Amino acid sequence: MFKMFVTLFRGGVAEAGEAIADRNALLILDQQLRDAIAAFDRAKKALAVAIAQDQQETVRLDATKARIAGLELRVGAALDAGDELLAHEGAEAIAALEADRDAAATAQALFAAEILRLRRHVAQAQTRIAELDRGRRLARASEAVRDMRRGRVEGARPHEATLAEAEQTLRRLRERQTQAEAADLALEELDGAATASITEKLAARGYGPRLKPTAEDVLARLRSKPAKTA
Repeated sequence: MFKMFVTLFRGGVAEAGEAIADRNALLILDQQLRDAIAAFDRAKKALAVAIAQDQQETVRLDATKARIAGLELRVGAALDAGDELLAHEGAEAIAALEADRDAAATAQALFAAEILRLRRHVAQAQTRIAELDRGRRLARASEAVRDMRRGRVEGARPHEATLAEAEQTLRRLRERQTQAEAADLALEELDGAATASITEKLAARGYGPRLKPTAEDVLARLRSKPAKTA
């Protein structure tokens, strides 16, 4: 019996844990993604350090090769001059440098292979993180839409506005804007009419050019035309 109660308790704890995880899935996903990004940043920094070290090793290896080449020329000159003792000493130095060169070349080859592996790992991690981020944003959008739908079906909370209320507010706002635009247009027409009226009065008195032709203007224009010959 005791074992059954323990099992029941463990089952209840597991179910409660799953329920909490389900209710807070987005928060958990956000934190997990932040952790993954932090680990990815650490991996990128480690890779950058490894690449920098590999470049330094390449520089040292090239310098060793240059020293070997220089010593070989000098040892050759010593041999030509018959200085066997100094030439032998130079040859020993060359042999030591060649051993260092071969060891460094082997280590660099292994290092280069490891860097290539790390590059692939970082590239794959970057792709997976990008996919996770897209999925997270989509999940958050879907959750927001579900919340909105639940609010529409179940009714809004006392302190929350509904879609219908927002639409009603928008309609009122548009009506006020339409009325304001109509009033502005009417005012502009009144101002234009007043300006046109005083302009016509001034033109009729002969102040300034006429606004429209008169019968006298038409007759004067016709009289000025040359007569047609039969």
